[in-house]
Amino acid sequence: MLEKLEECEICPHKCRVNRKEKIGRCKAREKVKIALYSIHDFEEPCISGKKGSGTVFFSNCNLNCMFCQNYEISQLGKGKEITIEKLAEIFLIQQKRGVQNINLVTPTSYVIQIIEAIKIAKEKGLNIPIIYNTNSYECVETLKLLEGYIDIYLPDLKYYENNLAKKYSKVDNYFEIATKAIKEMIRQVGVPKFNESGVLRKGVLIRHLVLPNHIEDSKKVLKWIKENIPKEIYISVMAQYFPTYEAKKDKELNRKLTKKEWEEIENYIQELEIQNGYVQELGEHEEEYVPKWEIDMS
Repeated sequence: MLEKLEECEICPHKCRVNRKEKIGRCKAREKVKIALYSIHDFEEPCISGKKGSGTVFFSNCNLNCMFCQNYEISQLGKGKEITIEKLAEIFLIQQKRGVQNINLVTPTSYVIQIIEAIKIAKEKGLNIPIIYNTNSYECVETLKLLEGYIDIYLPDLKYYENNLAKKYSKVDNYFEIATKAIKEMIRQVGVPKFNESGVLRKGVLIRHLVLPNHIEDSKKVLKWIKENIPKEIYISVMAQYFPTYEAKKDKELNRKLTKKEWEEIENYIQELEIQNGYVQELGEHEEEYVPKWEIDMS
């Protein structure tokens, strides 16, 4: 399967570059690059549970979000190249730590290598749920390769209006591509199923980050979810936005959400009668939850 990297069409950019020789839009090479693996206690309660989520943060990204809170790894490429065998070993290390799951954060560029690493790790005893934590700018054909390997999909649905996706993430047709991808994820793993402790073991949880000055776009996202996605699917509506990276220079994104904006979103969620999910509280110190990208992976 690794030959797919010789003419890469893993994501919707379909760069068709030979990643053994050069990089495409996402800046990923043939080797896996990760910035951190850790136990994360601040995901949704059904993801982190009491033991934490075993995150693996991959470097590089096929979006260029000007407000990315992890921009040091997603946009600037901070991290360390590792082998597929090392990635499998990391999965097993995380499992030994007692985490609830393996949480693959921004994994799109490395789908092929991840599948091979999962095969190796499963042969050596990996048996906890695997999460695919994605921006949803995905090819359905690539997602189909993951069927049977992924237990939980954790997709973002960032924008409804494609002009915002173009302006803030530098991609075309985001909404059409992302919604098709989310429907494929639901086809594969279905509605959420939980263990006896209330931790998600299979299914889809859709995330949406509310941006300042774009409340109407968030309403359209939520309305689409309500009208097009099974009611059993969980939704996580997030208030944790803060201006970072290039967003500090943008007049619409250079501030946090106001209390009025967030109350409008909360009221709209109630109006839609969305049944399952989480609504984040509006906080004051969101910057403190961004990981530090210093780790020795030798």
